[in-house]
Amino acid sequence: MRIGQGFDVHAFGEGDHVMLGGVRVPHRRGVVAHSDGDVAIHALCDAIFGALALGDIGRHFPPSDERWRDADSRRFLRHAAMLMAQQGYALGNADLTVICEAPKVGPHVQAIRERLAADLECEVGRISVKATTTEKLGFCGRGEGIAAQACVLLERA
Repeated sequence: MRIGQGFDVHAFGEGDHVMLGGVRVPHRRGVVAHSDGDVAIHALCDAIFGALALGDIGRHFPPSDERWRDADSRRFLRHAAMLMAQQGYALGNADLTVICEAPKVGPHVQAIRERLAADLECEVGRISVKATTTEKLGFCGRGEGIAAQACVLLERA
């Protein structure tokens, strides 16, 4: 078995939605990012890459590379899943926490779980998604951005 953890953060900017786990979540602001800025998927990719000892998402999809401008982060997650399979691992489980004051994540949790499970080719029951606030403290608490952290357990397939 191998364990990995990941973290990602993006500042809010212009826009009318955020992407979370491949799901378009309406919000009064968007995020400032090179790709679609999906903090949930970025944290999850980093957790998988970490468990495989393959660096971080920036190593695989550098923000300096224009190919990834406005990219759908689900491509990144499917790449991580492919590398996991190539190295002989399967996802045991993933635990993901989105950190923000807004938007409200709860109404979208099931859709996020289903989208992530589809991209990782696993049962929905292996994916946990939850949300928390920072009680109005720090950049998330002030509504300046959004963050996510993820932990994965990989098992030999």
